[in-house]
Amino acid sequence: MQPVVRLRSAVCLLGRFPALAGVDLDVDEGEVVLLAGGNGAGKTTLLRVLAGLLPLHSGEANVLGHDLAVDRRAHRRHLSLVGHDTGCYDDLTVRENLTFATRAAGGSTSDAEAALDRLGLGPLAEVRHGRLSAGQRRRLAIAVGLARAPKLLLLDEPHAGLDGDGREALDDMLRSSRTDGRTVLLASHELDRVRTLADREVTLASGRCVTATPVAGVPTR
Repeated sequence: MQPVVRLRSAVCLLGRFPALAGVDLDVDEGEVVLLAGGNGAGKTTLLRVLAGLLPLHSGEANVLGHDLAVDRRAHRRHLSLVGHDTGCYDDLTVRENLTFATRAAGGSTSDAEAALDRLGLGPLAEVRHGRLSAGQRRRLAIAVGLARAPKLLLLDEPHAGLDGDGREALDDMLRSSRTDGRTVLLASHELDRVRTLADREVTLASGRCVTATPVAGVPTR
């Protein structure tokens, strides 16, 4: 079976700086992979390359069966990237933002409502995005990413700013990823928490994958 993610000697330049300096990585369907490493290690850049938002300078990148050197957009309908910017509209309510994003991805209202419930956003459904706290906005961004029913979910520091209930809702979603047919890569500094949820931990340093450690019995790549 072809991996969901396959990188070979992947190099990405930010200006002249190699933010990725030759990454080799395979990720199989249903895996939850923790990306660890210090600031500037290349975690966010790697997620943005996989999402097709940054081009490769050299090397190979195949995501969801698509060669990113040929087309960096063809796979986007089947993935979600949740980063620091929520991508939501301040003048729309929580429910309206979810419904809009879901329909834009070809989903249904029921998909939006399911994500609303999954992230515990029911009490905030009619509150406009502009009135939400930072943690509530992060929870909505995760719900939007989930409502798109992605085959590949990319998360950048997803626990940051969440309250206890939000963290538990996110953790429950990660635990069910394999059953739901969803592959997840998440960059996080909260290693102790995420290690209990991940199948594998990949550590980056200076734009390279330096270690890959099985966390829950999945063989090292």
